[in-house]
Amino acid sequence: MITRRQAWAVLALTLMWGVNWPMMKLSLGQMTPLFFRATTMSLGAAWLFVYVAQKGQRMWPSGREWAVIAALGLPNVLGWHTLSIIGLQDLASGRAAILGFTMPIFTVLLGVAFYRERLSPRVLLAVICASLAIALLLWHELSSLAGRPQGVAWMIGAAFSWAWGTLMFRRAKLTLDPLVVTVWMLLMGSAVVWCLAALWEPLPQPGLFNTPMWLSLFYGVFINYGFAQIIWFGMARDLPPATSAMSIMAIPLVGTLSATVIVGEMPTWQDWAAMLFVCVAIASVLLPSKTPAATPA
Repeated sequence: MITRRQAWAVLALTLMWGVNWPMMKLSLGQMTPLFFRATTMSLGAAWLFVYVAQKGQRMWPSGREWAVIAALGLPNVLGWHTLSIIGLQDLASGRAAILGFTMPIFTVLLGVAFYRERLSPRVLLAVICASLAIALLLWHELSSLAGRPQGVAWMIGAAFSWAWGTLMFRRAKLTLDPLVVTVWMLLMGSAVVWCLAALWEPLPQPGLFNTPMWLSLFYGVFINYGFAQIIWFGMARDLPPATSAMSIMAIPLVGTLSATVIVGEMPTWQDWAAMLFVCVAIASVLLPSKTPAATPA
């Protein structure tokens, strides 16, 4: 049974990460994707560094921890954060959120393929549901004159990278607090994204930004890369997996619904059907079975 404070934390995180999708989409009208990502990621990581340091955590990696953090940052930051913002540029924000949160399904499949985890009937159900969701959204993009099916590919690549990075994170041997590792991944990753943005995109023009654009930047720095990260790691330590799973399943729903208000996107029946399939798939792989787990020795 979770406490009232934990329930509010789950609700807050779901709203923060759900609303973040249309807020990012809002920003792409006036700022290129890589410059937006580099700006919010670096500033968010900087203030998160200060916050965590004040908690008395050891902040500086030692020895080979630097190399491990850099390796973890490739799929978790450069893969997920970079590919997802590029995919979002081509897709409706709710649609991008649905595809991005196929991550848990990819995590389980990669575990089966590379770490000899068991392929259960629930995993097969998740694969079928996720495949149907992707097919529905890809069909919509291909059938629309203005559709951009490459956005679907970018988002699937982002979800795959996040899944691979999650498996790497679970098996990494680090003595640092996980939130500290995340801060360093964001700082190191943002430096690379700044370089990529400078090479491939025109410089942004802050003098032309309107109020919604500045609000989107503020949201990205302080909410998405700040408070939401703090809540997430607190949840990961304190809450049962089923509770955090329910939060993950609700994020695409919040993203789709909030997009109608923030950016005026109206979901299609394919979006609603895909969201249902993704929720079923995530529930299949994340929610615990009725069979009690063995007690560790």
